[in-house]
Amino acid sequence: MESNFDFPSAFRLKKPAEFKNVFANPVKSSDQYFTLLAIKNNFDYPRLGLAIAKKNIKKAVYRNIIKRTIRESFRIQQSLGCMDVVVLAKRDAVDVPLELLRKSLEKHWLKLVIRCASSS
Repeated sequence: MESNFDFPSAFRLKKPAEFKNVFANPVKSSDQYFTLLAIKNNFDYPRLGLAIAKKNIKKAVYRNIIKRTIRESFRIQQSLGCMDVVVLAKRDAVDVPLELLRKSLEKHWLKLVIRCASSS
């Protein structure tokens, strides 16, 4: 079976209500670079929302690099199951190599899969 590694529009949280739903009662995972919030959804695929604040990451260039890194990590991570995830970046995410951010995100994805499965 061939894996499909694209990132279609359906895999994104777009509406404020969808974000609110995740913020209401999430399963959390945090470290010095990111905070990830997740809840189970009613679809058979995961969805991603990004909340990268100008307050934390001042320059648009850095915000965009971080967003691309998060999207890429999410896209490659095929085994997330049915959950909605919102990623918030912290100030420390600016000054570190991208490889470190990728490793941090991988740990978060695994943690969230385990926590979401146990919270059902």
